[in-house]
Amino acid sequence: MSADVKKKLEEELRILETELKIDLPRELHKAAALGDLRENAEYKAARDRQEYLQARVGALRKRLSDLALINIDTLPRDRAAYGSTLTVLDQDKDEEVTYKLVTAEEADLSKGLISTTSPIGKSFMGKREGDEVEVRTPQGVRHFEILKLITIHDVQE
Repeated sequence: MSADVKKKLEEELRILETELKIDLPRELHKAAALGDLRENAEYKAARDRQEYLQARVGALRKRLSDLALINIDTLPRDRAAYGSTLTVLDQDKDEEVTYKLVTAEEADLSKGLISTTSPIGKSFMGKREGDEVEVRTPQGVRHFEILKLITIHDVQE
């Protein structure tokens, strides 16, 4: 995972935690001072925001924890995995395409960066050069042949 992605997630987490610990308690206190909490729209909106922030902070912490567990040394050297670059033949369109398998946060199809959790990315995981891959996407079934595989280990050497 690139350091930029980690930094971006950590920055979002810092901002949300600040809002959750400092800004929201002030809003809740002000709203509570307005009277009956059962009919207080400001209080309800602040509570809803608090629930959302708590869920998002939890998700960000989990995602950062999951990303920290990626151990490059345990990734396969002969099969597609995170960090691999694949040159494939899109058999349906009869054209060569190059994809790099990345985390969901790094994904950008216009740059050929596909998430390991996307339908295409999942289908390529664990495959080798020469393998034919059938991918079920929301737009239908697509067929690929892996022409060239460069793993993250090949790039580092």
